[in-house]
Amino acid sequence: MEEQAQVLSIKNMVCNRCILVITRLLEDLGFTPLQVELGTAVVRENMTAADRETIRRELEKYGFELIDDKRLRIIEQIRTAIIQLVHYEENLSKWKLSEYLQEKCHHEYSFLSKLFTEVNGISIEKYYIAQKVERIKELLIYDEWSVSEIAARLRYSSVAHMSTQFRQVTGLSPSEFKRSKEHRREPLDQV
Repeated sequence: MEEQAQVLSIKNMVCNRCILVITRLLEDLGFTPLQVELGTAVVRENMTAADRETIRRELEKYGFELIDDKRLRIIEQIRTAIIQLVHYEENLSKWKLSEYLQEKCHHEYSFLSKLFTEVNGISIEKYYIAQKVERIKELLIYDEWSVSEIAARLRYSSVAHMSTQFRQVTGLSPSEFKRSKEHRREPLDQV
């Protein structure tokens, strides 16, 4: 009997360590991961309902969730795509957010936007801004680039625009945040 690959949609995968944890977890449970990336894992084996429940319980131990609902899978695709774009995409400037999400999620942007807002209570754009602010915080803490370099890298039209958006979200300017002793960053899966 030929096995058919199974795709698992997984919530709260936000970094390369998450990929490593999921890969090892699946291997420890006796599955063969064919591909693991932010938000999804593909395993070689067919799964029974009991297998899915075992995977669900194990994922929850590490703060992940197995997503079965189609709408929630799409929402997680959007979240994962935005995290990928803001935190890991080297050439952020080549992408327009709507086009990027359409390509990654395989749906029209208007559908994605309406669904995201309906389920999360905030717009995709506000979520995108929140992720950008977390990225700015990270880059300010690392202190490798100037504020103007950060603004350019994250596709802001100017340092002033980035600073205004940062202040609206955090209550501090980027330089005030950088000088503060308390660097309050949010885990990406909680933004």
